[in-house]
Amino acid sequence: MTARSSTPLSAEETLDADGAPRPGDSYVQSFARGLAVLRSFGADAPQQTLSEVAERAQLTRAGARRILHTLLHLGYVEADGRLFRLTPKVLDLGYAYLSSLPVWTQAQPLLEELMQTLRQSCSATVLDGDDIVYVVRLSAHRTMSINLGIGSRLPAYCTSMGRVLLAGLAPEVLRERLSKMALLKITPATKVDIDVLMEEIAQVRRQGWCLVQEELEQGLIALAAPVFDRAGKVVAAINVSGQTAGPSVAHLLEHSLPKLLDTASRVSALVRVQQ
Repeated sequence: MTARSSTPLSAEETLDADGAPRPGDSYVQSFARGLAVLRSFGADAPQQTLSEVAERAQLTRAGARRILHTLLHLGYVEADGRLFRLTPKVLDLGYAYLSSLPVWTQAQPLLEELMQTLRQSCSATVLDGDDIVYVVRLSAHRTMSINLGIGSRLPAYCTSMGRVLLAGLAPEVLRERLSKMALLKITPATKVDIDVLMEEIAQVRRQGWCLVQEELEQGLIALAAPVFDRAGKVVAAINVSGQTAGPSVAHLLEHSLPKLLDTASRVSALVRVQQ
């Protein structure tokens, strides 16, 4: 949750000459550095030395040492010789977010029903910056080369759920957002031209669903639909995914899409009740 001041601050009051946040009442630098240390760990760095943490978090060794020992004292990291790793207590931070949104606990049976009916993996995500973040992940079978779970992040521009969520933005906001993204050609099919993406996402907005083939990973196909709040704003997306070697696109659109849209509508009803 982001704390808000009763008096809005101008950019000049909160940013320094280089555009970085300026320490003060509205920005606690030590807290930001602590979060940077936590985020330095991941699938590619499950355990690190002090020097590695300092490098990945862009801190001095002395600064990284103070933060690591604070996190060690609080139980968020543990040490094994020279190596540090996160502890399960870190999950409390993510659970606090999920528990503040009980709709996903209530929606999970609907997504499980969809997964069982279609025999396809099913997920729900929200938009966070340039990425989608998984809040529900139900895997019917292994569809991707990477492991995905609650809290996993993927780029929004090349994923079915990402485009559904981006379609909820006003066109001028969307173009500005895309212009600041690192649009990488992950596979030969990945669309990275901003004008092409604008048209793709506009089509998603018009039709109310999105199909993406092999743009995130070769052999992967995904179909997504939006979840709306009471005001009609897109607040989440759900999808089903599988392999291109499986059902044809025509079969997905005829058989899977109506069931996906029905589930998205039922989840939207849950969201409206919670508001």
